[in-house]
Amino acid sequence: MTGDETIKSIILAGGSGTRLWPLSRELYPKQFLKIEDVSLFQETILRCLQISEISEIYVVTNELHKYFVIGQIEELGYEIPRDNILLEPEGKNTLPAIYYGITEIQKVHGNSMVAVFSSDHKLDKSAMETIKNARQLSSEHLVTFGILPKSPHTGYGYIKPGDKLNIGYKVSEFREKPDYKDAEKYISEGCLWNSGMFLFSTELFLNEVALYASDVKDSFESSNNIQDIFENVPNISIDYGIMEKSSKVAVVELNHKWSDLGNFNALYEELNKDEKGNCVLECEQLLLNSKNNFIYSSPEKLVSTIDINDLIVVDTSDALMICPRQSCEKVKDIVNVLKQRNDERVNLHETVYRPWGSYTLLEKSKKHKIKNISVLPGKKLSLQLHHHRSEHWVIVKGIACVENNEDKYFLRQGESTFIRAGMKHRLSNPGKLPLEIIEVQLGEYVEEDDIIRYDDEYGRVKKT
Repeated sequence: MTGDETIKSIILAGGSGTRLWPLSRELYPKQFLKIEDVSLFQETILRCLQISEISEIYVVTNELHKYFVIGQIEELGYEIPRDNILLEPEGKNTLPAIYYGITEIQKVHGNSMVAVFSSDHKLDKSAMETIKNARQLSSEHLVTFGILPKSPHTGYGYIKPGDKLNIGYKVSEFREKPDYKDAEKYISEGCLWNSGMFLFSTELFLNEVALYASDVKDSFESSNNIQDIFENVPNISIDYGIMEKSSKVAVVELNHKWSDLGNFNALYEELNKDEKGNCVLECEQLLLNSKNNFIYSSPEKLVSTIDINDLIVVDTSDALMICPRQSCEKVKDIVNVLKQRNDERVNLHETVYRPWGSYTLLEKSKKHKIKNISVLPGKKLSLQLHHHRSEHWVIVKGIACVENNEDKYFLRQGESTFIRAGMKHRLSNPGKLPLEIIEVQLGEYVEEDDIIRYDDEYGRVKKT
């Protein structure tokens, strides 16, 4: 194998938040949720750093989630090259996404060994050593990783191992998600759960795509414009496109803790529980004669229950969802109904990431909004103007540099300022620590599209 022998990583970080609604939303999918100290996406970055340098990690995402990617990597203390963030104009499943990443890696690094990971899976860090050891197969095989099943599971596809290799096996067969009876049969035959993780050389991958999914190859070679490419490329998964057709596929067993956290019950199984089997996140609790429940609410709220068992209770500032644990797959049905109603609660969450940091919506009405805004050190918002709303800023912590029309001044904790409607203004953080402010918006119209940008570091000024 020619080129750099280190392993490059591709992280797939598109997708929408439907199965963990209302915790996750389309603009705040599950990979970016911080249910514990770090998000699933951040965990994936940290795992990839065991096999790749930060400059060797490529993230395939979309414009909506771009700033989640940048912000959450920076929160870990790393800065990823901007060219390593690959934006899909639209989701066309895993094969085009991976092909996009592979071609970019090939341009920069030449023929390379590449590992592919989903950004929303839970996996023990120790599994990365097994993945690293699989490199001896990756120049001649498209390597996939199968999870040793702990029980019959109808939510995963299965892989049947064939002939033994020096490590791992040739793949005998891929099998679709089964019913429970077939899942029991698959496990008795020694099948593994299909994890959706891969390792291969760019050269072998491109050759197999040319053989079995030439329409994907042709789409990428037809134009230098990624928008045109994704308009024409077929919507196809890597399993359907090449893995189920190629004769050069191997599977390596991962006997490690793994979950795709596909629903609230999977999340319940993954997290710590009390002596009665209750998993309670964030909130204060008072649970009487209640067992085996998953409960999430805000830290300032007391959640009390009496005589309830095996329920999912998720309470956010704008939505409450309650269902039996065994019915949590039906959460997507709620999401579908809300989509039909064009309800914004499918898309928006309380916390929204921006290239300069994030804001959390604390309260709103038709004529006011209250936000908690966090600005990263050295970052600044755009120079902007609002026609229909004024803004009052109160500094909670850190130091703020404020531009208000022709004036420029600094504010510290406990100080405040007022921005009238029609005034050009900008907020920035000149300090070494995060800046946190409370913003109160007042006006006849307080939606996000009442903004005119005059100068912006992040390319958000419309060219005229």
